[in-house]
Amino acid sequence: MAKVKVTLIHSVAHRKPTQRRTVKALGLGKIGSSNVLPDNVATRGAIFKVAHLVSIEEVK
Repeated sequence: MAKVKVTLIHSVAHRKPTQRRTVKALGLGKIGSSNVLPDNVATRGAIFKVAHLVSIEEVK
């Protein structure tokens, strides 16, 4: 199964509460923090909601 590495590159300060909760649900806290997640529909949907705050890389 493919995996994606998600890294927080912008602050969640002054963002909508739903975006803050989504970033937290992805396992990200501070700027520069990363998490490796499974590449599935639920993860892609969460990433899409906060795409302007994170960077995504595929991990093999």
